[in-house]
Amino acid sequence: MRASGGASPRPAPPKRSATPTTTKLPVPASSSLAMPAPRLAHLRRLLSLHSPPPHPLAPSPARPLRPSFILPRAMAGAAQAGAATGSAEYEEVLGCLASLIKQKVRADTGNRGNQWELMAKYLQILELEEPIARLKVVHVAGTKGKGSTCTFAESILRSCGFRTGLFTSPHLIDVRERFRLDGLDISEEKFIRYFWWCWNKLKVKTGDDIPMPAYFRFLALLAFKIFSDEQVDVAVLEVGLGGKYDATNVVKAPVVCGISSLGYDHMEILGNSLVEIAGEKAGILKKGVPAYTVPQPEVAMSVLKQRASELGVSIRIVPPLDPRQLEDQPLGLHGEHQYMNAGLAVALANTWLERQGHLDRIHVKDHGTLPDQFIKGLSIACLQGRAQIVPDLQVSSECKDTSCPLVFYLDGAHSPESMEICAKWFSHVTKKDAAQPGPLEQRRSGINSKKILLFNCMSVRDPQILLPRLLDTCAQKGLCFDQALFVPNQSQYNKLGSHASPPPGREQIDLSWQLSLQTVWEDLLRGKKGLNGTSSSGASLVFESLPSAIKWLRETSQQNQSTSCQVLVTGSLHLVGDVLRLIKT
Repeated sequence: MRASGGASPRPAPPKRSATPTTTKLPVPASSSLAMPAPRLAHLRRLLSLHSPPPHPLAPSPARPLRPSFILPRAMAGAAQAGAATGSAEYEEVLGCLASLIKQKVRADTGNRGNQWELMAKYLQILELEEPIARLKVVHVAGTKGKGSTCTFAESILRSCGFRTGLFTSPHLIDVRERFRLDGLDISEEKFIRYFWWCWNKLKVKTGDDIPMPAYFRFLALLAFKIFSDEQVDVAVLEVGLGGKYDATNVVKAPVVCGISSLGYDHMEILGNSLVEIAGEKAGILKKGVPAYTVPQPEVAMSVLKQRASELGVSIRIVPPLDPRQLEDQPLGLHGEHQYMNAGLAVALANTWLERQGHLDRIHVKDHGTLPDQFIKGLSIACLQGRAQIVPDLQVSSECKDTSCPLVFYLDGAHSPESMEICAKWFSHVTKKDAAQPGPLEQRRSGINSKKILLFNCMSVRDPQILLPRLLDTCAQKGLCFDQALFVPNQSQYNKLGSHASPPPGREQIDLSWQLSLQTVWEDLLRGKKGLNGTSSSGASLVFESLPSAIKWLRETSQQNQSTSCQVLVTGSLHLVGDVLRLIKT
C-alpha cells in the first residue's frame, strides 16, 4: 500500500496485518475459470452432441428438472449424488459462460454491428423467432437510469397481478441476477436447465462459419428462452449497450419503448458526440410502437424526434414523477434522480396496460395520485448497487452499543453525469443520517463522522473527468472527504458469480492504474486547496486488493468507535458488486 497526503501530514501506515506484504498479479480470467469439469456434466455434453436435447417443458414443482439424456444404469446413483449438490455443475456453467467473453479492447471494433446478422442465425438455431414474437415486451435504452426504469416498470406490472420477466445488466454478485421471474432471481436449478439447452443446441450448429455467440448475446438469447418457456405476461428488457445493434433489439414489435437520460458513456463504441450516442439509442424505436423519453439535452432530443418522425411515431416527453402522487410513500430506489426514472416507468407501464387491454385492472383515483398498484410497485422496487446503504454488520456486532461505526454507501456511477448525481445523493443522505439516524446508525453525543471514498473505474473511463465532477459537487454541498482509497476490482477472480477464491501463488499485481487514479486525486486536492474552505484534504491510499482495504476499514472503525466511517463506494458497478460480496459474507 502506498500512502501520501496532500496538504496534511503523511498518516501513519496501517497495521501490517491489514495489507499483505507482497503484491500479486492475477492470472488471466480465462485460466482462473478453466476448472476441471465434473465427470457427469462432461458426459452430458458428449452425449448431447449425438442426440440434441428435447425442448424443455415448463418447469413445475411436481416435475423436477432433470438432465436431457439417460445415463448408464451403473452411473444412475452417481448422477443423483451430483444433482443433490448442484454447485459443481453451476461452477462449470459459469466457466462455459466465461469462455464467451472476448479478450480484446472494446474500442478495437467500435459499434458497426459486429456481425449483427449472426443474431438471426442464433434465433433460428434455438427456434426462438416465434416465441420472441409472442412476448409482450417493454424495451428500454439510455445512458443513465435505464436499469432503474426497468426495475420500476416491472415492479408496477407485477403489483398489477402479472407474471413478469426482467432482464438487466450487469450483475453485481451472481449472473442469475440478470434474470428475474416475478421479482426474484431465477433459481440455480432452472438457470442450469435452460443454460444447457441453449448451450448444447448452439454447440452442435456453430463452427468456423457461425461462431458461438459472444457473452452478452448468449445471455440475451438465454433470457428470451427463459421468458418464453416460463410464459411471462410481460418481459421488461434493458438494453445492454447502445440500442441499434444490441442483442435485445431482435424484438421487432415491443408493446412500448422508452429512452432514459442520455449522456456521455461508452464513447469508444457509441461515438464521441451526443448526436452519435442518441442515434444509437434511437435504434430501438419501431414503427407503430409508442415511445417515451425524459427531458434530454437539446441536441440529443432532436435526434430522437427525427428518428421517431422517420418511423411515423411520436416520442412523448415524460416529466419527473411528482412525489405527491405517491401518497407519502417513498420510492424503493433512493435518490432525487429516481423520480425521473419513476416517471418514465409509470408512462411505460400505463401504456403497456392500455395496449394490452388491461386498464380495468387498476383504479384511477380522482385526486391525482397514482393507482394503489402503481404506488406499491414503485415503493417495493429493489435494485442493488444504486444509491444503496449497507451498514457493516460484522463491525456492528462487535460494538458495545447500538451504533454502527462503519456504513457503506454504494452507487455504481461511472459517467460524469451519474458521478454528479451520486455526489449529490451521498452529500444529502449523510447529512440526513446525521440529523435523523436510523436504528443501526444511532449517534451518541459528540460522535464524529469521517467521509471516505473507495474508488476504482475501468481504464476506458477518464478519471480526470469523473473525479473532478465528484469532488466539485461534494464541495458545493459542503462535504469533504477525509480519505480516499483506490483498489483493483476483486471480480477479476470471481467472474460471473463464481464463489471460487483467488487462485494461490499469484504473481505481482499491477497497481499502475490505481496509482494513476491516486495521482489524479492528489493533483485535484492540491489545485483546490483552500477554495471556500471545503476542499477535501485527507490522505489517499492505494491497496493491493479489495479485501485488504475492507479489512483496514474494519480495523480502523473498531479502533476508534467514537468516529462513524461513512464510505462512498463508486466508479464501477463491478467494484460495488465486489464490496457487496465481501461485506455480506
